[in-house]
Amino acid sequence: MTEAEKNIGYEFSDKALLNTALTHSSYANEHRMQNNERLEFLGDSVLSVIISDYIFKHMRNVNEGDLSRLRATLVCEGSLAQVAKKINLSELIFLGRGEDKTGGRKRPSVISDAFEAVLGAIYLDAGLEAAREWLLNLMADRIELALAGGLYSDYKTVLQEWVQRDGRSAVTYSTIKESGAEHARRFTVQVEINGEPQAAASGHSKKDAEQKAAKILLERLKKNN
Repeated sequence: MTEAEKNIGYEFSDKALLNTALTHSSYANEHRMQNNERLEFLGDSVLSVIISDYIFKHMRNVNEGDLSRLRATLVCEGSLAQVAKKINLSELIFLGRGEDKTGGRKRPSVISDAFEAVLGAIYLDAGLEAAREWLLNLMADRIELALAGGLYSDYKTVLQEWVQRDGRSAVTYSTIKESGAEHARRFTVQVEINGEPQAAASGHSKKDAEQKAAKILLERLKKNN
C-alpha cells in the first residue's frame, strides 16, 4: 500500500485511478496528462446517492425540504474540505506550480473536488458498497452533527425560503466578474430578487461566491426585520 493509500484509508486495485483522482488540472496541463475533473463529476453523483440514501433511511419523519437542506450542508464545498483534513488530502494533491504558489493547497474548492474525485475512483475500483463504507466512515461524526442540527446553514436554501415567505419571486444568481489566472480563478457573483441586484461576493468557485452573497443578503434582511 502506498503512503497516499494509507492516508486515504483505501487500497486501490487500479493504482492509476488514485493517481488521476489526485491530479489537479493545473498539474495536468503542465505535464500533459489526464486531470481529475471527470472523476470529480462521477464522485459528485456517488456522494449525493450515498448521503441521500443514508439520511432518507435515518430520518423517516422528515419532509423532502428538510432532507434537501440537510444533504446540502453535508455535501457542500466547505463540508467536504473539512472532512478531507482527516486524511490530509490537501498534501496529496498534484498541483501545478502556479496553483501551489497562490494557495491552491488550502483552497476549499480544490480540496473538495479532489475528495469527490477520490470517491469516484473508489466507486470505479470496487463498486458502490466500497465507496459507501469509505465515505460514511469518514463522515460519521459530521453526519451525526448534521442530524442534530449542529452544522452551519446552506445560506442559499435559507435565503430562498426567506424570500418565498415574504411572497416575492425566486432568488437568482449571476456571475458578474471572473478574474485571475486559469489556475487561480476568482468569481464574483451577484444575488438578485425580482431582477434587482441585492448583494455581491467573490470566491474561488461560483458555488462559494453564491453562498457568500446569500449570507450577506440574509444578514441584511434579518437586520432590517
